[in-house]
Amino acid sequence: MSYQLELRHLHYFSILAEELHFKKAADRLYISQPGLSKQIKHLEDTLGILLLERTNRKVKLTPAGEYLAKELKLVIQHLDTTLDHTKLIHSGLKGNLKIGYIGSAMQNIIPELLKHISERYPEIRFDLTEMNNNTQIEELLHHKIDLGFVRVDRVPRPLKTQPVFEDTFSVVLPKNHLVTQENFTDLTIFKDEKFILFESSYSQFYYEKVMQLFHDAGFNPQVSHHTIHAGSIYRLVENGFGISIVPTTLQLGYNMDVKFIELKDIVQRTTLAAVWNDENRNPVMENVQKIINEMGI
Repeated sequence: MSYQLELRHLHYFSILAEELHFKKAADRLYISQPGLSKQIKHLEDTLGILLLERTNRKVKLTPAGEYLAKELKLVIQHLDTTLDHTKLIHSGLKGNLKIGYIGSAMQNIIPELLKHISERYPEIRFDLTEMNNNTQIEELLHHKIDLGFVRVDRVPRPLKTQPVFEDTFSVVLPKNHLVTQENFTDLTIFKDEKFILFESSYSQFYYEKVMQLFHDAGFNPQVSHHTIHAGSIYRLVENGFGISIVPTTLQLGYNMDVKFIELKDIVQRTTLAAVWNDENRNPVMENVQKIINEMGI
């Protein structure tokens, strides 16, 4: 169906939907207020619906207007991304990869991935942001990042995952703690200790897996603190507020007065997975997925 609309009509409406004020929107668009009113009226007449409820005091979106404003935000965001990629291709850079990750992924997986990508596709540039698992899922669903690294058991459609690293767990203790790797027997040795754990919001699946460790050991932990940052956990541990359990790779990159006891004989493992949106149109993702598949466990 042809609506005889131009991109500017949709752009004008999108700005007006943000401001809900004709003069403020017109000022942002550098056009006159009557000119903006005329363009919005043309949009409504062409569609045959009301998008705005106008009174002397305010402008309010109709339900149809709210829907259009929400969808246009995604369309314009995608258009901006497309234009950015077009400029990158023109300048000799084939694309930009936006990556979200949890802290442990930076210890080994992400540096290895970036090295492989740079060797094969030196024209791809990266934008890295640390964020928790749930935030990454939301950002992927809304096409705000291209690739994530998470510890979750399942993801909503149209997201896809690829396991890239399987890790053991380690107990984190103050350096002067009497228990060492040599005299450690099993987790029950810590049943009277206070524990500092990642919040369930970090990953409900990961949290439940850690709690399973305690269940298998036959006791419920005394949890004194929750946090989402490994650095905060280690700082609390070294100051005597409790001990913790973390993925073993998280001991890398920190220099604090803590020590680690790897739980080698425990069957549970924590899996780090790459995740992406199968509807992502970023042209670099096809090549990146090939590299991720090669790295998969």
